[in-house]
Amino acid sequence: MSSPDGASKGTLYVVATPIGNLRDITLRALDVLKRADVVAAEDTRKTSGLLKHFDISVRLVSLHQHNEKQKSEAILSFLGEGKDVALVSDAGTPAISDPGAHLVASARSAGYPVIPIPGPNAAVAALSASGLAESGFLFYGFLPAKSSARKKSLSSLKDLPFDLVFYEAPHRISEFVGDLAEILGEERTVVFARELTKIYETIHSCTIGEALFWIDSQQKGEFVVIVKGMAQEKKTGISREGERVLGILLPALPLNRAVKLAAEISGENRNALYEFALKQRESTIL
Repeated sequence: MSSPDGASKGTLYVVATPIGNLRDITLRALDVLKRADVVAAEDTRKTSGLLKHFDISVRLVSLHQHNEKQKSEAILSFLGEGKDVALVSDAGTPAISDPGAHLVASARSAGYPVIPIPGPNAAVAALSASGLAESGFLFYGFLPAKSSARKKSLSSLKDLPFDLVFYEAPHRISEFVGDLAEILGEERTVVFARELTKIYETIHSCTIGEALFWIDSQQKGEFVVIVKGMAQEKKTGISREGERVLGILLPALPLNRAVKLAAEISGENRNALYEFALKQRESTIL
């Protein structure tokens, strides 16, 4: 592309890189990284390891959350000189809960081409293996680090009908789950995806209440946490846990007895359980 003075304009490429397994990098991402004049990296040490693995030699500049506004000006200068710049984060897709959004906005505002090079993304990978997200999701990313602010944010999200997708660091995960239980309740379904694409990858589904006990042994690696949307939890009138308990008891006991025990075990409303059991029986007969 040519600028008004006839000089060619550089292009900013937003390049997704592996979140763990290096073989997840795309061929197109490798092509762009090889021919880029500059790579703007969240952590140059980490990115240099990635580039070295694929025998790529290129100029690296640092662009992270603390220097993004300052460094964006320098990168725009590179683009103005006709140089192509590849933007990468430590892992996954840049500018999504990672540095880069300010640079992208600045480049677009200045009239430089911005081209996404799609690839790995932790939130989408977790959703694809969660069994949730049948009717939409809300990606939130990182909640506030302080519990009081985190609870306030969760309170604003708790009644939404969408599955809620969060990122959380290992040193805050237990406190995070405690806040989920307090604000969203213990019955809602939650899926944890930890160490995605790595050797110790873990994807675990349970209720928030059960997670309070499970999470203490899992405090390593970055987490994607997916919480079932409120409207989806309530569409049967009972919680997932109530459905689960009733599903175990119904095949073994008469309906009235199964409903009575399920109500005692789960704390669910007996009438709601009875209505759900009747619907289950009707669908089975049909």
